[in-house]
Amino acid sequence: MDAQAFSLLAHQWETVLPTYTLQSLQLVVGVGLGVALLGGAAAAAVTLFEFPGRRFFEWALLLPLALPAYVLAYAYTDALQFSGPIQAGLRSALGAQGALWPDVRSLGGATLLFIISLYPYVYLLTRTALADHAGPVMEAARLLGAPLRRRVLEVALPMARPALAASVALALMETLADYGVGSYFGLSTFTTGIYRAWLVMDDRIAAAQLASLLLIVVGVLLVLEQRAQSRLRFASTRAGVPGGLTAQPTPLSLMGKLMAWAVCGLPVLLGFVAPVLWLLRLLWLEAQASETPVFVPDYLARFGDWAWASFRLAGGAAVLAVVFALALAFTLRRHAAKRGAPLLRGAARLVSLGYAIPGAVVAVGILMITGVIQQWAPQWGVPVLVTGTVFGLMYAYLVRFSAVALQSVQAGYAKLPPSMDESALLLGADAQRTFMEIHLPLLARSGLAAALLVFVDAMKELPATLVLRPFGSDTLAVVAYQFARDERLAEAALPSLAIVAVGLIPVLMLSRALRKA
Repeated sequence: MDAQAFSLLAHQWETVLPTYTLQSLQLVVGVGLGVALLGGAAAAAVTLFEFPGRRFFEWALLLPLALPAYVLAYAYTDALQFSGPIQAGLRSALGAQGALWPDVRSLGGATLLFIISLYPYVYLLTRTALADHAGPVMEAARLLGAPLRRRVLEVALPMARPALAASVALALMETLADYGVGSYFGLSTFTTGIYRAWLVMDDRIAAAQLASLLLIVVGVLLVLEQRAQSRLRFASTRAGVPGGLTAQPTPLSLMGKLMAWAVCGLPVLLGFVAPVLWLLRLLWLEAQASETPVFVPDYLARFGDWAWASFRLAGGAAVLAVVFALALAFTLRRHAAKRGAPLLRGAARLVSLGYAIPGAVVAVGILMITGVIQQWAPQWGVPVLVTGTVFGLMYAYLVRFSAVALQSVQAGYAKLPPSMDESALLLGADAQRTFMEIHLPLLARSGLAAALLVFVDAMKELPATLVLRPFGSDTLAVVAYQFARDERLAEAALPSLAIVAVGLIPVLMLSRALRKA
């Protein structure tokens, strides 16, 4: 680090860095505790206990995954603001004068929104761990005379602790990567600081330093998540339960049923039903207005352009990510026992790190590398190729979302026995023919699932898209953020609902897969 960079880092430490660190730490602690309690309690309720509506909540608790946190922020800001209809009606009914609750656009409000948006990560992994491992052992403990409280606290929860830790780490990485909520609420976090340094202060060194610090924090969380995931494989399984015991959910009393309904119902209501209904209300009110900017032909035509740009960019990212994942997974399979296998496995692990890197860090990294190449070889014209072009944005999407595609494709390859390749080789098929005529048809479902996941993630991606998108090609996420930033929430409702509708597709697929499991 040269003297200028060190001096700038020291200046940031004296001015903005303590605030960025404190607010990011407060968010991490609050969101971590919140998602652990809410997601863990919901997972325990639907897995370990029997109550009316349990089957419905098993999949309904996943619905908040369809809403990005910034869409929740837009809906709740409009619904709960001082001049909004809810507070105005309550003040009129109660005779109150001031605000009835703290401003939602605050650090506390952001924490609550992240909790109800990200708890499904914890719910999903913890529920799987409890269903696969804790249930049968709890049944054995019941037969041995252990009371319910002891079975839950001393048997189920300790066995689900690795899954809980891994899922909380995932939720915290999403929290640190957020830009939409932090920027809209005016928070001073590392991600908002990166954009402020780059786009407002035009200081690339400061932005790079903040991005490096954020990357270190995310790296620590990633290590913790991987350690927790590695411990999952040592938990007991159904096959390991003496006598082949099967777990039966414990029936609840009336008070227990009410508590279970509250634990499972409130997250679905606050994280999906209420914000979607409020956004639909905004659209309905705009449709009833005499002069509405939302339903005029010009706005609808522009909405079509935004939707087409989003589908085009997300579709391109999905195709490229799946092609890359198929090529890398096939190469790993072909060279698994050869000398270069460690390098290939290292490359695959490096690709897998991309999803944990915040979009702000990816954008800053691409622009920094572009600037360095421009200094070394200005005749190449790299900024023209990368900045504000489809190429630059596609590269950012590949960095971020190739891990999603690779994981799905590798899961598909895990079901294909190596003997299949050996038989093809003995019959004279070369590598290309083996892949095209044997592997590819059998990997069609895995590839389709990978493409869908990448497509939805790219549709919702805001930070990298905001910086690197092609000129004159706004996406649904970008225009929703811009309308909300300008307090034009009615106009932000339609693109926000479009993002939610697309996000529902993988959520419904996931819930269907869980029902079959």
